[in-house]
Amino acid sequence: MTTDIISLVATALLCLGIPLIYGAGRFLQPGGFAWAAGNRESKLDIPAWTQRAVQAHANLVENLAPFAILVLAAQVSGKANAATALGATIFFWGRVAHLFVYIAGIKYLRSLIWFGAWGGGALIVAQLFR
Repeated sequence: MTTDIISLVATALLCLGIPLIYGAGRFLQPGGFAWAAGNRESKLDIPAWTQRAVQAHANLVENLAPFAILVLAAQVSGKANAATALGATIFFWGRVAHLFVYIAGIKYLRSLIWFGAWGGGALIVAQLFR
């Protein structure tokens, strides 16, 4: 597997793992297990960090498809190279940092990291159109 594909798979695994983080935050609340096992018709009071983890997950879900398309387009078109590998790696580690900074509630740094991760995506785009 190429570095690009490894980064894509790692990002997908990150996306699959985030619910374990906010799931723990929900289960630790009084009635959390019953709420999760039920129809979720009532509101569960959760800590702010848990809600931020939910939002970080939703953000990654929104960004995963475009990232995957860029990585796969570079692979299929034969344009994958060291620059696309670097871009994919930057994207992945940026998303890891984004998750932790989002959960911690650090607003402006979170946005800066999001743009930095997509700087990695821009490296891939640059190779697709060269």
